[in-house]
Amino acid sequence: MFDNENVQTTMLQYSKDDTNVLAVETKYHGFFKMDEYHLNHKLFSGNQSNTFTREIFERGDAVVVMLYDPQKDTLLLLEQFRAGVLRTNETPWMLEFVAGMFNENESPIEVAIRETKEEANIELKQISVQFIMKYFSSPGGMSECIHLYWATFDSSEVSSGSIYGLADENEDIMVHVVSRTDALTLLTNGKISNAATIIGLQWLAINYQNL
Repeated sequence: MFDNENVQTTMLQYSKDDTNVLAVETKYHGFFKMDEYHLNHKLFSGNQSNTFTREIFERGDAVVVMLYDPQKDTLLLLEQFRAGVLRTNETPWMLEFVAGMFNENESPIEVAIRETKEEANIELKQISVQFIMKYFSSPGGMSECIHLYWATFDSSEVSSGSIYGLADENEDIMVHVVSRTDALTLLTNGKISNAATIIGLQWLAINYQNL
């Protein structure tokens, strides 16, 4: 018999206080940063681990905002080049949601509003930006935390094929307005392959009737 109460008391029982960070050495610092951590932590046996090292890619946190028109059941997707895909045989042009990193002293919603204007020329109202979740994109080797939101927009005011982005950031972004069902078909067919967009679409598939 499944003992839910017992599982809840034994899962995630340790905290940051059960980790000892002995030293952090910066190995590289350019646009991003690579730090080497020397640490040990409490084991599930109750003993302490040996001291070991881990290289952590410190790229900062990011905000992703899924633009959804519940009246027309449509979504905004951005198409843009991503150098991180070049080592694979996949196309490096990806279909994504609006996303961007934090500037100094920005809140997540401020990032969502700024990036939506820069990448899609859409003015968002703060009240329309709704929180979905936070998650770590690759916690085994990267500190980045993704703040995922959704926001309403009027898809009738957006022209598919329009191109936006900041020239000084080498952005070349084409916007697409697609139906929710077409977006899920793209996902099923492997045409959408970045984590934030996959997670957002799966959340939308579960929740769209309540939005």
